[in-house]
This record gives sequence, C-alpha cells and structure tokens, in this order.
Amino acid sequence: MLSRSKGYQRSAWAFMGPGVVLVLLAMYIPVVYTMYLSLTDSNGLDTPRFVGFQNYVTMFSDPSFLVSLMNTAIWVVGTLIIPVGVGLLVAYLSFGLKWAGIFRIPFLIPYALSGVAIGVVFNFILQNGGALSQALAFLHLPGAHTHWLEVAPLNTIVMILASSWQGIGVNALLFIVGLQSIPKEPLEAARIDGANGWRLFTSMIWPLLRPSTTIVVGLSIVNSLKTFDIVETMTQGGPNRVSETLGVTMYTDTFQSSQYGLGAAVAIFLTIVTVAASVLYLRRQLAIGDSSGSGKVTEA
Repeated sequence: MLSRSKGYQRSAWAFMGPGVVLVLLAMYIPVVYTMYLSLTDSNGLDTPRFVGFQNYVTMFSDPSFLVSLMNTAIWVVGTLIIPVGVGLLVAYLSFGLKWAGIFRIPFLIPYALSGVAIGVVFNFILQNGGALSQALAFLHLPGAHTHWLEVAPLNTIVMILASSWQGIGVNALLFIVGLQSIPKEPLEAARIDGANGWRLFTSMIWPLLRPSTTIVVGLSIVNSLKTFDIVETMTQGGPNRVSETLGVTMYTDTFQSSQYGLGAAVAIFLTIVTVAASVLYLRRQLAIGDSSGSGKVTEA
C-alpha cells in the first residue's frame, strides 16, 4: 500500500509539474525580478546598480506620479458609477422583455472591440476639429471649440465615458445572469404585499443580486486600476502627462524615459494597490454576507 501511495504521488507530481513550472516562469519569477529591479538604477542596458528604496522616494516626490495617482482614483470612481450603474439599469429594464436580446445587442457589440480600437474611434470623435466638434458647430451648439483631450480633468472624464461605452454591455450581461438566478417565489410574495417598482428593487431584487454585484464591482475596480490601452491610444498621457494613469506612468518611465528601476517601482506599487483593494473589498463583502446570514438565522 505504501509503494502504491508513493506511485500515486509521483503520478500526481508528473501531471502537476509542468503547470507549476509554467506558473513560476510566467508569474512569480517576473514579479520577484520586478521587485529587485525596483531597488536598482537601471536603464535596461547597463548592469543594474543597487540604490535601495531611492526609486520609491523619487516616485512619491514626482508631481507627475501624484497626478497619475489622482487620475487612477477618478477612473475607479467613474467606472463604478457609469458602467456598473448603467449596466444594472440596462439589465433590469430589459429583463423579461419579449425582445430583450435585440435591445441588448447595441450594448454588447462594443465589448467585442479591443481597448485600442475604442481609443481610435473616440480619438476620431473627440480630437480638435473632430466629429463631435463639427457636429456641435453644425447645430450651433456650445462646445464646438472645446479641447476635449487637452484639458484636465476633462480629458480623463471623456476617456472614462469612452471606456464605459465598452464596459456597459458585459456588466449588463453579468447582472442578467444574476437576475435569472433569483427565485420567483419571493418576488411574487413581495408583489402580493404591495411592493412594486423602486420599493421592490431596493428591498428584494438588489439584496438578492449581491453575488453578481460583488463580481461586477470587483472586476471594475481591478480593470480601472490597471487602465492603460485607452489612455495610451487617445492622449498618450498628455498633454504634459496630465491624463496619465498608473499603468501609463509605468510604461512612460520604463520604455520612454529608460528608467527601468523607477518604472518597476511604479509597477510594484500598482500591484500592491490592486491586490489590497481586491482583498479589502472581498473581505468586506464576505463580512456583510456573513452578518446578513446570521441575522436571518437569529430571526428564525
């Protein structure tokens, strides 16, 4: 029996070994190397010179980094309010409709496009003299001469709107899955008791949508923290780095300024913030779920 157990263990490690090696090569080793690189003064060509935490001191004393940090916070708030809120509205209004699939198609199509494609489309619309400015001038409406992509924080706001156009559809789809999983009996009982419209949504549907909301909000937080492609396509972080996010700052410091150590420090900081935000949010949601569950048991 002992020899057979060892044989099973060897077989298990034979199957797991390639996956473990792949994870180490693709994930953990790059992270460890980035942590080392963040403690050096490296230009990507010469031998890195160890400088300790100097890159982190430089990073936090750089006004461009502080602007980038603020813009990233705006992205987090904006992507929670617009794509999540509108996605929930689309899902709720279309749920149960006869032609709901046709109604949702315009919201789902943008999700099939890449962030770069979205950036190219909206850059054509919002650039100086672009489609939006020409349309406003033709209709004699204010805003025809507005520099949408050159004034902060207006450029960040319009890029959030562009990103929201892409993200509403998938959020609506996730909320629809959540709505379909809600049992009909509690809703029918609530309607019999006189709950309709807004009262039905806030007292019954919204609490029962908690699992889907947790997923949607969690994904939105992570995606907004690592925003890169749309900003890089539309403004390249400009003008004068006023529209950068942390992802764009990391790219700019590393590949444009050849400050690999500083770029690695930004990458490590972004990783820590993303992991911390995800863990804190999930722990809070689990705590709320446990407290609501214990409350139900107590009432019973």
